Amino acid sequence: MDAAYPSSPCAELPCAEPCADARIACADNLEFLSRLPDCSIGLVVTSPPYNIGKSYEKRGSLEDWLAQQKAVIAECVRVLDTRGSLCWQVGNHVSDGEIVPLDTLLYPVFYSFGLRLRNRIVWHFEHGLHCSKRLSGRYETINWYTKTDDYVFNLDPIRVPQKYPDKKHFKGPSVGELSCNPLGKNPGDVWIFPNVKSNHVEKTCHPCQFPVELVERLVLSLTEPGGTVFDPYMGVGSAVIAALKHGRNGFGCDIAPEYVSIARARLDALAAGTLRTRPMDRPVYRPPGPSAL
Repeated sequence: MDAAYPSSPCAELPCAEPCADARIACADNLEFLSRLPDCSIGLVVTSPPYNIGKSYEKRGSLEDWLAQQKAVIAECVRVLDTRGSLCWQVGNHVSDGEIVPLDTLLYPVFYSFGLRLRNRIVWHFEHGLHCSKRLSGRYETINWYTKTDDYVFNLDPIRVPQKYPDKKHFKGPSVGELSCNPLGKNPGDVWIFPNVKSNHVEKTCHPCQFPVELVERLVLSLTEPGGTVFDPYMGVGSAVIAALKHGRNGFGCDIAPEYVSIARARLDALAAGTLRTRPMDRPVYRPPGPSAL
């Protein structure tokens, strides 16, 4: 573990933006959180282990997993700004072919801390384990909570192209004018981003890696420039990268030295302008074939 978190981490770790600060550590997340002041984080965004026996976790009972999650969530709520957002991205726990949607187990925990669920965002992807005794899982959820009703939400930076961009009012006082927002439409609560598999430009050795573009959408909509984003299960640093790309501060921690080392290398590449990430506005690849009728 790092003996201490640098008071001026930019001196240790170059950043993409002069105003952006990166602070990462190989540390237990409760230890890292204990050093953060109350109400100091604008966005907590993470994807915790699912208790399914991946290489970076020890499988145990769901009761023990839930207790550990509650402890981390309690600290995340403490450090979250009153206008901030908390986004917890989870999938399913699987045992003997039976699935348990983890967000349903976690909702009472968040509710007990007084958080308000704003959206249950469905992240759809098209690659993953092929199942033989049930339908293959092709989605996970991002559960967006806020502390108060006065929260940061900026829609314009994440608008997507209108389906009918030239559609106009055909009657009434606005006849002939555009009937849709020329900046684009609200992306809705079903997001389609490729997951990071073998051919993805961002792929590292991490088996369950966040795509940077997914976090970028949260950073742009739920924080202001100069704000701070924190990932308590940082992995290889995708959330920190998304923050720095857009002039936000990025904090993160992980207990796996290998992942933290990769995160540092990726942040160095970001600062040097050599890090490759998939652009947010790139359409999902569709293989050539017969046109749909």
